Amino acid sequence: MNRCRLRMARQDFDVVWNHLFPGDDDEHGAVLLAGTSCARGQLTLHVREVHLAQEGSDYVKGTIGYRALAPKFIHRLITRARDERLVYLAVHNHGSDWEVGFSQIDYDSHERGYPALLQIARGMPVGALVFGLRSLQADVWLSDGKRLELDEAVIVGNTIRRLTPLAQKAALDKEGNYDRQIRMFGNSGQALLAKCRIGIIGLGGIGSVVAEYLARLGVGEFFLVDDDKVDESNLSRIVGTSTSDAKARVRKVEVAKRLILEANDRAEVHLIPRDVVEESVAKELVACDFLFLAADSMRARLVFNALVHQYFIPGVQLGSKIRSDNAGALLDVMSANRPVRPGHGCLWCNQLIDPSELSKEAKTDAERKAQAYGVEEPNPSVISLNAISASHAVNDFLLDYLGLRPERSSLHYEHFHFLNCKHSLVEPRRDKQCPECSQTGLRYGRGDAMSLPCTQG
Repeated sequence: MNRCRLRMARQDFDVVWNHLFPGDDDEHGAVLLAGTSCARGQLTLHVREVHLAQEGSDYVKGTIGYRALAPKFIHRLITRARDERLVYLAVHNHGSDWEVGFSQIDYDSHERGYPALLQIARGMPVGALVFGLRSLQADVWLSDGKRLELDEAVIVGNTIRRLTPLAQKAALDKEGNYDRQIRMFGNSGQALLAKCRIGIIGLGGIGSVVAEYLARLGVGEFFLVDDDKVDESNLSRIVGTSTSDAKARVRKVEVAKRLILEANDRAEVHLIPRDVVEESVAKELVACDFLFLAADSMRARLVFNALVHQYFIPGVQLGSKIRSDNAGALLDVMSANRPVRPGHGCLWCNQLIDPSELSKEAKTDAERKAQAYGVEEPNPSVISLNAISASHAVNDFLLDYLGLRPERSSLHYEHFHFLNCKHSLVEPRRDKQCPECSQTGLRYGRGDAMSLPCTQG
């Protein structure tokens, strides 16, 4: 049987898990509605809506099995799934822990009921999930008659949690390349890094440092996005560049690939020497497990923010900034590390996407000059500031992606202001009506059903 993946925001997962396991050792039910995407031939489900089944009315004594969802509850949600073009997923729990599967009674009920649900769904998949305490299995029915089991479920919060039908065993690092770090997070952590797909948007001063750090950690696959080439001004801050690269105008992604493979010759590196605002480029990042935004354009922020909330791909926006007054005196020297998760840290909510700048970036240089915008001077940049942002972001990725620290109650941006030696944690704003990140918004968990804010290309 083929397999699918599931992605779910941590806040939604907690609601479902607490409903299924209230401590009474009984069975409970719910329905999840999910958007879909397909990358590399694998279906991914993105849980957008959670509908808890109330005991005695929505979840009742079964005529054949122990318990069942009530027909009215099912009908209301399968028709909503049809109308919203979402996947209908019936949910219940078993009392198992690290391993879970459907019973024969469960499968028999699917055989009886899901053909009719598929007809109502009009081409959308339908299916079921069964939860163990620390495990999850799926039985997803497609309109063409295929059925899918679960590969893994990724629960995206501050930390990243994974649920599978069976406990996973990690292979040993036989070559010993990563012995020192395995002593920190074990072979299982190293195995997760080896199969991790990372997208880096922008391979300049910050992105190049991120690429090297991740390569030396043993990350297995990279998607490198940057349409720029190396020039002499880059040599002071882009790791891995040489004067010959500047003279030959080598692409920044090619320098990054060379840097990665020198550190980890087993890595798979995909070069995308184009702008992330092109739809075909952004779509390639849908396959990623984590995104690093190291480009400083508003349009790149716009697309990155959409990828996080639409496809539930965790990410971080990195940056450094140097401000001076008219006399050249320094006003601020800072680095920033801004994590973004589904429903949290949204760049729109926190006014980090400027609509007027978006409008300016959409124009050509000639158009900007004609409208008196001018062509801006390049921003100041220093490698040490870039490295601080990159190192903190990669360190947070390592701790959160491998689940090495507990889930925090809230997400924070991290800002370093070096003139006054100030380090601050800022809790991001959250607009409950935001069309991008709110659970009632247009984009949240929609997957491929909604276009990304891109240009054609």
